[in-house]
Parts: sequence; structure tokens; C-alpha cells
Amino acid sequence: MNSMAAIAEPSARASGQGRDRRTAEAIKALKARDNVTNWIYLGRIYLVIAVAIAAAVWVNEAAAAGTIAWWWSIPATIAAIIVIGASQHQFGGAIHEGTHHILFANRTLNEMASDWLGAFPIMTTTYHYRLHHLAHHQFVNDPERDPDISQLHESDHWLDFPLTHMEILWALLKQLWLPNLFRYTIIRAKYSSMGGGHNPYADPNNPGTVRPLRAGILFAVGAPAVVIPLVLYNQALAVAIVLPAMWALVVGILWMLPDSAYPGTRLAPVTPIRWLGISRVTYLAILYGALSAVQLAGWGNAWGYFGLLWLVPLFTTFPLFMILRQWVQHGNADRGRYTNTRVFLAGPLMRYAVFPFGMDYHLPHHMVASVPHYNLHKLHEALLRNPEYAEKGVIVEGYFGDDENEKGYPTAMGVLGDKYAPKTREAVYVDNDALEHAEIVDAEGLAREVEASQLRDQ
Repeated sequence: MNSMAAIAEPSARASGQGRDRRTAEAIKALKARDNVTNWIYLGRIYLVIAVAIAAAVWVNEAAAAGTIAWWWSIPATIAAIIVIGASQHQFGGAIHEGTHHILFANRTLNEMASDWLGAFPIMTTTYHYRLHHLAHHQFVNDPERDPDISQLHESDHWLDFPLTHMEILWALLKQLWLPNLFRYTIIRAKYSSMGGGHNPYADPNNPGTVRPLRAGILFAVGAPAVVIPLVLYNQALAVAIVLPAMWALVVGILWMLPDSAYPGTRLAPVTPIRWLGISRVTYLAILYGALSAVQLAGWGNAWGYFGLLWLVPLFTTFPLFMILRQWVQHGNADRGRYTNTRVFLAGPLMRYAVFPFGMDYHLPHHMVASVPHYNLHKLHEALLRNPEYAEKGVIVEGYFGDDENEKGYPTAMGVLGDKYAPKTREAVYVDNDALEHAEIVDAEGLAREVEASQLRDQ
């Protein structure tokens, strides 16, 4: 395989997997994107976050003032941490759409909205997550090339499937030990926020340096370390001087670094990596400035609430919801086209917290990744015309327990057991069409990865 031309272009077989023209035409129509629909979904997330923060702050302030009993602050804060963690996972879903260039039809709007409204608030970027996630799609469940697998191994969250019901429960209970969630978050950030970890899209000839990353961390961590004491001592003028100065210093470093300092990859970024780093630092500068201004104006302990109601969920409930999703989506599955993941029927609360932005219809998403989340249910119905999809695809209903329901659907935990472990050797599926909207830089290098992945299990 010497060319990526056939790989980069969606094939008729993969894009229109249905056995007739009607199915193919239906799938093509479902790929349609627009620049309007997802504003509603993004607005809903921000509304939920605003209500959760406002309610928690009101209860905590009322308890501090003695107008309500102090203990009300405990359940109110815990509830807010759960809701905000679920909403941060929703941001992850929005970034997921942006990663596939289907959050918005306009390429620039897609990247800007995904970064500024979803990725930057949870300390990541769309491009770095794209490197992680598209490799996961293209090489799904390949132990050597799927970054999801190597990330779970590195954070010690990989499970040796199949598992009994009690083994799964014990694995979930262990996540209540906070260091396990912290470790998961840090390693996940290494892969999908910083572009680190093992990834087949990395350019071995241009590894870059750690200097851009260090500069970003310098501001992300160093600025609060300097600014918060100044805010506590009510030094408004000092904050107004120091914060912009630190921002200018880090931006200057990122601007002056040579191109070779930034790692190269086999997928071209929509926004140059240099500008992406500057944009992320700029977002943090605006956020830190706003928190400081609110607190200096006497409107409340903004920095304290930011730590309690944003950073705490980011390291606890957010990764917990991610783990609940990640284990069941691909755990105990193989590398077959119809058997590498499943469809999950879930209620609205479970969809919001665990399966955001259509991640419940994960099998159809992995078959045609360029269909927006709001059309995945229709895609599933169209694909059911394909007898092989209908026969081999697994539908899951409910999460806990291991008993099948009256329809014969297993639960999410049940599908991880021996009954649903792969029994036959399915043909290895490499999803080249996941790169439909991506700009490939090193076609030959990526073609070698594809060939090696296809040969690995033969």
C-alpha cells in the first residue's frame, strides 16, 4: 500500500453500508451538517452549569450567613459537583463532534466553537483530542494503535475482559478512591490534552520539544499561584499589572519558539499549533481575570468557588462518568466492523451524564463517523436494513445488573461478561473513512500503519 488516496476518500462500501441504494442515499442525507443546531445543545449545557453553580453558591452563602442550617451546604455542593461533572462530560461530547468536524458545517466555526466553548473550559484542545480520537476510530481496539487502550493501560484502568458481575462492581467501587480518578484524569490529559502518549499519528521525524507545553503549564498553574494571594490582599492594581504581564511573557515565549519546537503529526491542524497554544493561554487569562475582578469587586469568593465547583468535578465526577462510558463502549469487544462496540438504550439522565452527544448510538457512529449526533438514531434505523448489522450488532439496555430483559437485551455490565465475549474471529476492520474531513499530511506513513494494523491479527 503506497498511497492514501483510497484511504482518505470514503468508499461506497463503508459510507453506504446498506445493501440497497435507498440505504446509501439515506446515510448520505444523514451526514448533512449545519451551523445552527448545535448552538441549542451548547446553550443547554451552559444553562445547566449556570443553574447548578448559582444554586450551590446561594446555598453556601446562605449557610455561611446563618439564614439556613450549615449542613445544607454539603448535599447542595455534592449535587452541584455531580451535575457539573456530567456537564463537563457534555463538553467532551461537543468536542467529540468538533473532532469529527460535525459540530458545525463551517470548518473555522467548528474549530473555534469546539475549542472556546468546550475544550478550553476543560483544559484541552479539539486538535489534540482529534489526534487521540481519530486514531481510536481508525484503529479501533488495536492494542498497539488505539490510544484509548494504551491510555487505559497507562492509568491502570484497563480491565481483563470478560469479567463477572462482581468483578465489574469491584472495579467501579475502586474508582471512589480519589487517587484512581486523579490518575485517570492526568493520563487522559497527557493523551487528549497535550498530544502525548503512543499515537500512530505522531510524526517520528518531528517529535518537537516540551517547551511549548512547559510554557502553557507555567501560565495555567503559575498565574493563579501569583494572582490569588494578590486578590486575597485586595491588590487590584497589582493584579491588573501582573496578570497581563504573565500572559504577555508566555505568549511571547510561544511566539518566539522555532517551528521545530512544536511536534509534527500526520494530520494537519485547522489552527496552527502555535496559535492554538496562544489561544488556550488567552482563554485562561480571560478566565483568571474575570474571577479576580468578581472577587475584588466584593461579589463573592470567585476563586474559591472555581476550585470547588469546577476543578473538583474536573478531577472526580467528570472522569468517573468517562470511565462508566469508556469501559462499556468497547470493553469485551473485538476488531470486527459490527462487533467493536454496541448501541446503548438509556434514559435522559444517563444520556446526559454518561452517553453525551449521541454516544449511546456508538455502533452506528463507528460505522459512519461523519453523521452528526442528532441523526445517529436515524442512522441506526437505516443500518438495520443491513442483515449483517441487524444480526451482529448488540443492543444494550440499562447499566447495572447482568440479567437480560424481556427483549433479550443485556445490560451495560452484563455485556462485559463471558456470554458476550467474542467467540468467533471477525475480520479486522480499519476505519479509514473516519478521516473523511481530516487533512492528511503524511499519507505514506499512515498507510504503513494501516497495513501493519490489518496484518497484526492475521
